[in-house]
Amino acid sequence: MKQTLWLLIIISVFMSCAKKTTMKDTTEWDDNITQVIYFHTKKRCITCNAIEQLSKEVVDSLNNNKIIMRVIDISKNEAIADKYEVTWSSLILDKGGKTKNLTDMGFSFAKNQPQQFKAKLVEAITHINK
Repeated sequence: MKQTLWLLIIISVFMSCAKKTTMKDTTEWDDNITQVIYFHTKKRCITCNAIEQLSKEVVDSLNNNKIIMRVIDISKNEAIADKYEVTWSSLILDKGGKTKNLTDMGFSFAKNQPQQFKAKLVEAITHINK
């Protein structure tokens, strides 16, 4: 009985540590949804982390269910990375196949000028939705 209990506990621990995807990674891709897509690699610098965090803050602040944030690990989602032709940390907007690459803007402002980054991201989201 003790062995069975321990076996169940061990299996439960392994199952809880299994790879989980975020809801936004598994959500259907919808042309009516504006997607703020942050691609990352396994190693991330301070600026990379800032781009992700600030992008999430902007999407959350817009409080619009037609704008979502996706965080995608390139090594685990190569097909999506290939679709957007990214190979390293990148920030992409996509609305029904209309895309805008904001990677340069992100690396220019996220770490040292976060308010400027947020303003430019909001502007880009507004523009892609027109």
